[in-house]
Amino acid sequence: MRGATHAIAIFAAVAATAALADEGGASGRRASPAAKPSWAFGLTAYPTVVRGGDDYTSAIAVADRGALHLEARVNYEDQGARSAFVGWTFAGGDAITWEVTPIVGGAWGTLRAYVPGVEATVAWRQVDFYLEGEYVHDSKDRDDSYWYAWTELGYRPAEWLRLGLAAQRTRAYGGERDIQRGPFVQLTFGPVTVGGYWFNPGSNEQVFVGQAGVSF
Repeated sequence: MRGATHAIAIFAAVAATAALADEGGASGRRASPAAKPSWAFGLTAYPTVVRGGDDYTSAIAVADRGALHLEARVNYEDQGARSAFVGWTFAGGDAITWEVTPIVGGAWGTLRAYVPGVEATVAWRQVDFYLEGEYVHDSKDRDDSYWYAWTELGYRPAEWLRLGLAAQRTRAYGGERDIQRGPFVQLTFGPVTVGGYWFNPGSNEQVFVGQAGVSF
C-alpha cells in the first residue's frame, strides 16, 4: 500500500507537469533541448557527505540527440551500484515550457534491478520544477524494491544563479528519514555548473551533496 501511494504521487506530479503547458525546461537532466539534432553530452559529479555515515561520490553522464536521451550513473541507486538508461523526451510550451522523459534501464553491481522511471521539468519565467521518479525493482529480493524520487523547486534571480528547495527519497545511505528535504544553490558559468544541496539541516542526519558538472 505504501509503494502504491508513492507511485500515485510520482505519476500525479508528472501528469500535473504535462498539463501545465504545451520547449524544454530551465533545469533537468538533458544536455541539450529535445529539438537539437546534433549530439550533446553532460557529466556531473555529486560528492556526498553523510553525517554519521559513509561519504561517497556519485556521478551521472548523459548524451542527447534530438528527443533521444541516454544516461549512465555510478553510486546513484545504491553505493557501489552502476546503472544505465534510455529514454525519449516529449516537450512543448511557450510562456510555460515543459519536458517529460520516460526512461527505462537497469542497475548492477551491489544492486541488481530493473528500473523504469520518468524525468520531468516545467518552467515559467524564472521559476522551474524538476521531478525524477523511478521504481527500483530488485531482481534478487522483491522486498528490497523501492520507489526513488528527487524533486527541485528552483528560482533564477539571474541567469547564472539558481536557488531553491529540494527533496529526495533514496536508499543510497543509511538513516531513519524516509524523505530528506533542504535548500540548494547552483552557479552556472558557460558550460560549467557548481552547487550544493543541504538535506535535513539542523538534524542528526544531515547530508550535504555537492555538484560539479560540465556540458559539451
